[in-house]
Amino acid sequence: MARDQIDMTPLETRDELVAWLEAGCKPKTQWRVGTEHEKFVFTLHDHKPVPYAGHQSIRALLDGMNGLLGWEPIMEGDNIIGMFDVTGGGAISLEPGGQFELSGAPVETVHQTCSELMSHLAQVREVAKPLGIGFLGLGMTPTWSRADMPVMPKGRYKIMTNYMPKVGTRGLDMMYRTCTVQSNLDFSSEADMVKKLRVSLALQPVATALFANSPFTEGRPNGYLSARSEIWRDTDNNRAGMLPFAFEDGMGFERYVDYALDVPMYFIKRGDSYIDASGKSFRDFFAGKLDILPGERPTISDWANHLSTIFPEVRLKRYLEMRGADGGPWRRLPSLSAYWVGIFYDDDALDACWQMVKDWTAQERQKLRDDVPRLGFRAEIRGRNVLTLAQETLRIAARGLARRKRLDRNGRDETRYLRPLEESVARGITPAEELLEKFHGEWGGNVDRIYDEYMY
Repeated sequence: MARDQIDMTPLETRDELVAWLEAGCKPKTQWRVGTEHEKFVFTLHDHKPVPYAGHQSIRALLDGMNGLLGWEPIMEGDNIIGMFDVTGGGAISLEPGGQFELSGAPVETVHQTCSELMSHLAQVREVAKPLGIGFLGLGMTPTWSRADMPVMPKGRYKIMTNYMPKVGTRGLDMMYRTCTVQSNLDFSSEADMVKKLRVSLALQPVATALFANSPFTEGRPNGYLSARSEIWRDTDNNRAGMLPFAFEDGMGFERYVDYALDVPMYFIKRGDSYIDASGKSFRDFFAGKLDILPGERPTISDWANHLSTIFPEVRLKRYLEMRGADGGPWRRLPSLSAYWVGIFYDDDALDACWQMVKDWTAQERQKLRDDVPRLGFRAEIRGRNVLTLAQETLRIAARGLARRKRLDRNGRDETRYLRPLEESVARGITPAEELLEKFHGEWGGNVDRIYDEYMY
């Protein structure tokens, strides 16, 4: 997330919390797609992580990007921690270990997402090359230990770093050693939101398999195809997971509000300061009973920021966030948005996917989610493996994109962005298995080769 929300309007009733989410409903003509992607930053000469400060640093990279783009800097104290495009809505931000993130602007087509990505990568290369810095797209750092990772000067991350070991064993790995690509999509109504939430939760393990790209830890195979996804299974289960309640009768904005009220907080921001509220109840805060701010009630900013600290496989804010995919090479990044736009933004495609998943039980969905990080396309549900689900959903998405008829200047529709996924499915192996083939073959067991061959 690029920056915290700033709206100090006080909240008085639960209905206002519901209304905040409901305000995300948009007519189909206003539907957009936003793509976020993170990448590891490394030194070209020795493939080490880049610190925040110094000549060859994250700060130097941000200062250079700020001078190149002229975007509004996002500051925390004296430190630049990101920048925001006040015109287009895009942003650049930092994850805890210095992962460099582009939060793409909401755009109308996947063509525009791809153009935005290509522009961004050209810009960061222009700034990074004189600094001797490169970028790597993977789901988990392939060689660095947790102790190797730098720490970014962001107050919210300091609070999270202290809290994570109390609620799981892998939270610090999630924060400092993983990268994702994410797509954000719209809904027209509460019913449309619920249907899309259910379909995307059920199919999120399929997306995880299609993008599985984190088979190495500290220079060796780790036994998983998506170690990033496995890490999330023991990060903080009070705020992560498959949201089984979303499939129950009565699901809607109110039900998600009730869920979010009971997710423990991380922080409350007042001015430029972060108040540590880790583990405390937002429900108590809403009732004016929070011990660290007695009698004080939350604002819209507090609610929006709290929602941004909930991490299910699909997250509801004023849009739906697809969170199951590993980061990867640039060619695959627009594919995630193409996959979900093809399914979500065509009624027949969404219906077809709902028919596919509607009878799966919560236990079956959970088992699929648990199996995919290790098994990838070989994971099964009701006698069908994920490879066949990937084939079928890709066909559905392609038909949905074709029916959209959003053409680029050369008359091509958005289906071309699915090709990297179709290639993986045709081979029957995930991107992680392609990397493992190279590791055991031409790389001769040397993971360090990945920095040269997979650098952006």
